[in-house]
Amino acid sequence: MVLDNFEEYDNPILYDLENSAYVDDVKFLSKWAAKTEGILIDLACGTGRATIPLAMEGYKLIGVDLHSGMLAEAKKKASDFHLEIDWIEQDCTKLDLKVKSNLIFTVGNSFQHFLENEDQDGLLRSVNNHLENDGIFIFGTRFPNAEELLQPSTEEYWKTYIDKETCHKVEVYTISRYESLNQVQYYTTIRKYKNQNGELVKEVKTNISLRYVFPKEMERLLSSNGFEILHVYNDWNETPLTDDSDQMIYVCRKTK
Repeated sequence: MVLDNFEEYDNPILYDLENSAYVDDVKFLSKWAAKTEGILIDLACGTGRATIPLAMEGYKLIGVDLHSGMLAEAKKKASDFHLEIDWIEQDCTKLDLKVKSNLIFTVGNSFQHFLENEDQDGLLRSVNNHLENDGIFIFGTRFPNAEELLQPSTEEYWKTYIDKETCHKVEVYTISRYESLNQVQYYTTIRKYKNQNGELVKEVKTNISLRYVFPKEMERLLSSNGFEILHVYNDWNETPLTDDSDQMIYVCRKTK
């Protein structure tokens, strides 16, 4: 992963505020965890959004991330719940965990943070090396449909929420630019904080780059790194993949 691609994650508390309500992927993972023995490994685990609820169900977990600030927040949250989770700061393309698992996963579209072909291969090799024979790897990534890639390069409204600490209304906008040669979308996220009178009191901009992979490309990528695709879904509710999908959820099995 690219170290300078971390601006969106430099405020772990804000990340949780904007993302902690999402649980569909955790429910999906829980079903697979119930069929699995041994330790589970959460790659690019961030603040433990998926790691912690699975640990609360009684599973033993390792959470791996390269961002020390996100891991620090994950450790704090796990401690608050008196959970024993192994948090490890490592590059997911060069894993050395001294353990193997029957189930490894990465959620939150983290797969898109591996921008170069070498990064994607490094991730998949690392996963393969840490899976038991016939072990399962689960991950999600955004579907590269036309609407997703060809977004306007102007400031576009995304969503609004209330900041719990200040009670300010936060309006979120995005600007995007897709680079076809590298299959990378460059996003700027703009958060506009407004007081009760509707006055702008603060504006924060962050940047992130995300790699897109097309379905046939993904088939070749997974196969060449020793994986068989068991399922591909449009979402974590197991909706079938179609031309109009906006996500690709992969369930893969290690074959070699």
